[in-house]
Amino acid sequence: MIQSIKKSILVLFLITVFTSCNQEPTLQTYYVDNELKPGFVSADIPLSMLNVEHIEMTADQKEAYDSVDKLNVLTYMKEDTDATDYKLELEKVKTILKNPDYEELMRGGNSTDGKFVVKFLGEVDRIDELIIFGNATDKGFLIARILGDDMSAAKLMSLRSVLEKADIDESQLGTITDFFK
Repeated sequence: MIQSIKKSILVLFLITVFTSCNQEPTLQTYYVDNELKPGFVSADIPLSMLNVEHIEMTADQKEAYDSVDKLNVLTYMKEDTDATDYKLELEKVKTILKNPDYEELMRGGNSTDGKFVVKFLGEVDRIDELIIFGNATDKGFLIARILGDDMSAAKLMSLRSVLEKADIDESQLGTITDFFK
């Protein structure tokens, strides 16, 4: 009886070890692993910094805005790092985003200035995480994660006009704005 219990515990332990070691990296783990490393700049951006209270929104825009919980941004500045390290970090992110769980919504850009891709986790009408990954040839790369509950891609796209009218409090962005200069 005791021998059987010992074998069961050993089997459960081995299953736990093997399943935890085989998990592929995620953007969340990439953020946590790198947010304090040299060359990286991270920020949790509160929705309040958008100052949209004075903007009239349609029902879809209001629903989209309310479905967003928070925004995380991580940049890796090319000028602050070794070229080899930059290429390595860029490949790590690209590898993570190749995971089939991240579905592509759109892509754009060019090989001269840089490229971007928008991906998401969940279903197109029930997105849990929207990811914007941009690589500026002369700057570095940026990963923005928009986290929420049951976000809709179409409704989120309707927020573009709201964001154009927003009075964004850039003081809350810190050094993230350096990426866009």
